[in-house]
Amino acid sequence: MILGLFFAIIAGFMVSLQSIFNNKVNEHTGTWTTTAIVLGLGAIASFVIGLFFEGENLLVLQNMKSWYWFSGIIGAGVVSCLVQGIRRLGPTLAISITMTSQLGFALLLDSFGWFGLQKMSFSYKELIGVLVIVIGIFIFKSSETDRYNTHNVQQNGS
Repeated sequence: MILGLFFAIIAGFMVSLQSIFNNKVNEHTGTWTTTAIVLGLGAIASFVIGLFFEGENLLVLQNMKSWYWFSGIIGAGVVSCLVQGIRRLGPTLAISITMTSQLGFALLLDSFGWFGLQKMSFSYKELIGVLVIVIGIFIFKSSETDRYNTHNVQQNGS
């Protein structure tokens, strides 16, 4: 469990860092160029690291349903939507909304056992947990607006 927590925390850090870097790339290119660079370099890195760790088993794809291949297309949507979200909302708000959405949809997918997942029992505690996070985002956003307004008033001397 500790190792799982460690990997989840590192993944959260990497998603945040990657999103910020993606946004910086997007400031100099278009969204689809950014997505191509991100996923292209990711594919190369995955292939090289995969060869090191998995060797010749890297491309053994037995008993895999063909619709799982759409994961790469979904990845393109993730990168492009997150780049656009960060551009319009800023990194903190965009990432917090993304992660809350991810948590909510994961709860939904688990509860119904969709896409080959083992069906998990649904508890209103999980729903309340997600709603508490959503409320937290609204509180965060309202404090961010207050901070922005205070900063502008101080800069303008009003």
